[in-house]
Amino acid sequence: MQRQQQTHVRARKKCNFCKTKVEEVDYKDVATLSRYLDRWNKIESKQRNGNCSRHQRWLTLAIKRARHLALMPFTIK
Repeated sequence: MQRQQQTHVRARKKCNFCKTKVEEVDYKDVATLSRYLDRWNKIESKQRNGNCSRHQRWLTLAIKRARHLALMPFTIK
């Protein structure tokens, strides 16, 4: 008897910034930016958090600016 393989197609996540029609990702909004970091404070990939390419670039730049201005930590303690 052969087993049938089940294929699960996961729907792509929609970009949260596109859904809310955000004009610009603000580096001062630490609460929003921290949602896109993993537990080691690394920036998650766009496949993992569902952002489009444009907003992923804006998000990365905003996180780097916030880290440079000491609003967010570079690493965990």
